[in-house]
Amino acid sequence: MNRLRDIPSMDELLQQVPADWLALYGRSLVKDALRASLEEVRVKVRQQNDPVQIDAVFDSTRRKLQEAVASGLRSVINASGVILHTNLGRAPLSRSAAEAMYRAARYYNTLEYSLETGSRGARGGAVEKLLTRLTGAEAALVVNNNAAAVLLCLAAVARGRRAVIARSQLIEIGGGFRIPEVMAASGARMVEIGTTNRVHLEDYTQALESGTALVVRAHPSNFRIIGFTSEPDFAELCSRAHQYGVPVLDDLGSGALLDTTRYGLGKEPLVTDSLQAGADLVCFSGDKLLGGPQAGIVLGSHELIKKIRKHPLARAFRADKICLAGLEQTLLHYLKDEAEREIPVWQMISMPLDAIRARAEGWISALGQGELLRGESAIGGGSLPGETLPTWLLGLKPAGIQIFNQNLRLSTPPVIARIDQDRVVFDPRTVLPEQDERLLEILKRIIN
Repeated sequence: MNRLRDIPSMDELLQQVPADWLALYGRSLVKDALRASLEEVRVKVRQQNDPVQIDAVFDSTRRKLQEAVASGLRSVINASGVILHTNLGRAPLSRSAAEAMYRAARYYNTLEYSLETGSRGARGGAVEKLLTRLTGAEAALVVNNNAAAVLLCLAAVARGRRAVIARSQLIEIGGGFRIPEVMAASGARMVEIGTTNRVHLEDYTQALESGTALVVRAHPSNFRIIGFTSEPDFAELCSRAHQYGVPVLDDLGSGALLDTTRYGLGKEPLVTDSLQAGADLVCFSGDKLLGGPQAGIVLGSHELIKKIRKHPLARAFRADKICLAGLEQTLLHYLKDEAEREIPVWQMISMPLDAIRARAEGWISALGQGELLRGESAIGGGSLPGETLPTWLLGLKPAGIQIFNQNLRLSTPPVIARIDQDRVVFDPRTVLPEQDERLLEILKRIIN
């Protein structure tokens, strides 16, 4: 019996599709999905001589249509306890920053327009004024990420000339960002000094005496060197470089504007400390400890920032209107002394331990099961390596721990927890308060 004759034509199927499919997905996408489903049916008929089931064709087509329009970038509930989780997008934004970014995307705006003169204005002018006011820097420039900021500074100041850096700072961070490769791409001639664990002021002096365009310091970001180590005081290094008329570039990475020691953490270099020590250029990220959107921020002298701004790469790396809108609102939180209250990263870092315990206990009560466990939250994102904050966790012991964890990831929205020995644990510190109800709904469904 030739069942291939029972397979309906495309025109017949299009007449039978649910009425809302064409409106939801468009005729072209529906036809593509139907064509793929029909081919699956033909294969089964040829191989197994299975009867043709029209309902199965439409079920397969529906799944294909849903997959075709499904967003690859999905919101998740981060219960992992890693505050700046690079794989989950690092810093969640404040409500006002997110709203500002929506308005910038949805409507026309004054990106490069002066309302006072009715003519072209400066891109990023408002953000740069906020940065100089908050940090005391002479000038500022915003680009699309910190890697771009470092590359741009090197290319503008030291292309074809010597740039000095300690061997202990030849780092690689996530995504294969390697300082030596970035320096090579910029056209600067990298000069390594010192050893892996020790560098002295005289090492810099010898390099400066040989003729140098730039001294570079790179924050180790995601690791520490401990034990028999040394490096010169940064203020002394800046002073020595300036004696030879050489500027200093400080790549801070995280860009903290608040003192992390206030929260029981180690000392993360402050942007203001670097500037006060004498750095001529300071680079850092917008989406790490600053708590804003992805951006690269360059602070420094009027003369150097002007030179960097005129470099051809500055246009290639410039920040867009959406980034600038979110960054402006984030910086305003610092200006108004409300960063702890409004910026999620600092809300999480400063969250009282009693409040975390109360939330974990509330989760256990709502679920009717689970353990209250002591744990540690990590900062993440290459900030404060090895530093943790004490926390309280909800611990669950499902029968099939890997299947349970997979079901969490496949939920809507996905839930990202972590496995600790024989338990799946959930850290309230990194779960936004408005996500509590949905998290509990998902856990109840999976448990039951």
